[in-house]
Amino acid sequence: VQLVESGGGSVQAGESLTLACHTVVETIKRPCMAWFRQVSGREREGVAAVYTGDGNTFVADSVKGRFTMSQNNDKNTMYLQMNSLKPEDTAEYYCVAGILESCSGGAYCYGGCRVTFWGRGTQVTVS
Repeated sequence: VQLVESGGGSVQAGESLTLACHTVVETIKRPCMAWFRQVSGREREGVAAVYTGDGNTFVADSVKGRFTMSQNNDKNTMYLQMNSLKPEDTAEYYCVAGILESCSGGAYCYGGCRVTFWGRGTQVTVS
């Protein structure tokens, strides 16, 4: 397993959760990492991305000011800090590793990060 997510769960609106993603994919093969989410019946959407080299992060407008993505010093664990959660944040959250590419949105690209590895996902439910 290349990517392992943890930290999902059920919370009340307004509460916080932190998702973690540990990866064994070599850094050179994943110049970027991101979090996607998917609601049943809808296309996956990018939520946040980080360029592992310089630490630049990108966050979707829908979660800006509430979600923060970060990485540890070893760059093998990524985090998604989610504050002020809303019911519409309910989804399966996926950690991904990718390559830098001039791509735009969709289910396989976010913030210039084209997905090459998918995690199995972790459920977040906000009621």
